[in-house]
Amino acid sequence: MMQEFNKLMSTIDKGEFKPFYLLSGTEPYFIDLIEDHLTKKLTDESSRSFDYSIFYGKNAELSQIIETAKRFPLLASHHLVVVREAQHLEKSTDLIAEYLSKPQLQTIIIFCFKYKTFDKRKKLYKAAKKVGALLNTKTLYDSQLGQWISDRLKLAQFIIDSDALQILLEALGTDLNKIEKEIDKLKIALEKGTQITPELIEQYIGFSKDYNNFELYKAVAQRNFHQCCKIVKYMSDNPRNHPLVLTISGFYTFFRRVLLYHGLADKSKAASLLGVNPYFVRDYEQACLKFSLKQASNAISLALEADLKSKGVGVKSLNQHDILKELLVKIFAL
Repeated sequence: MMQEFNKLMSTIDKGEFKPFYLLSGTEPYFIDLIEDHLTKKLTDESSRSFDYSIFYGKNAELSQIIETAKRFPLLASHHLVVVREAQHLEKSTDLIAEYLSKPQLQTIIIFCFKYKTFDKRKKLYKAAKKVGALLNTKTLYDSQLGQWISDRLKLAQFIIDSDALQILLEALGTDLNKIEKEIDKLKIALEKGTQITPELIEQYIGFSKDYNNFELYKAVAQRNFHQCCKIVKYMSDNPRNHPLVLTISGFYTFFRRVLLYHGLADKSKAASLLGVNPYFVRDYEQACLKFSLKQASNAISLALEADLKSKGVGVKSLNQHDILKELLVKIFAL
């Protein structure tokens, strides 16, 4: 999908416009980006009052959109017609397909069909494929998201290492529009060439926009049961962004490192020996004050037990919230 997106953006940059853009799919960020890019390329403040029209699918009639599309531009090279929320017009798109058989070549229509894939069997899809441009957006996989953020930071002339990138991923989640806005904050606050560190992420973005695993383990390290319950409730309500298996494996890893920290003779080498960013060493130092060697060892056993339950071993039915809550109660009872 990214290849098609980049190719489409490139043709717009070159001024190679199509009379119709059918933008659909599950990732609205890319649809918004293309709409914004076309709008900036085709209109300015002086022409926007005359040569720019916007409709919303919930309230628009296709006949009205088509009549508007037939108008000639007054000041700009093209008349731009943007149709947002186009998914609400899905049942009557044949009218636009008919229009595209003889489109007004000085009009460009952007059809923003969000959150689902446009049906390829429909006449409009076939017409758009013939005379227009198509893009079906898809939500980025977790494995793609890190690279995408890294590319956006590189474009903004920032530097970030893999540890800080992982922290940023946890802090921002998977909402690309939100990620873009937070990167814009960094562009305003920091100079080009700045190395993005966990400290800067916490200062300018924070870890509390949405709860995440870092905040959960930090609350555990502080033995803050109330905060842990709030975070677990949030995660249970957002399972897509917080898979149970990752959270439980994180508990295992966290307490294994607490055990290792207990046994370190030279604490100054803790970051490299634990395999964590130096920023997080203080969490393990604090956890060692709250959990003894034996308690940390027992917590590891509890995490392994919860992992089996999450896979259905030895239980009939427990939801994500029940498993995590039970794990927390047992850990805090140590």
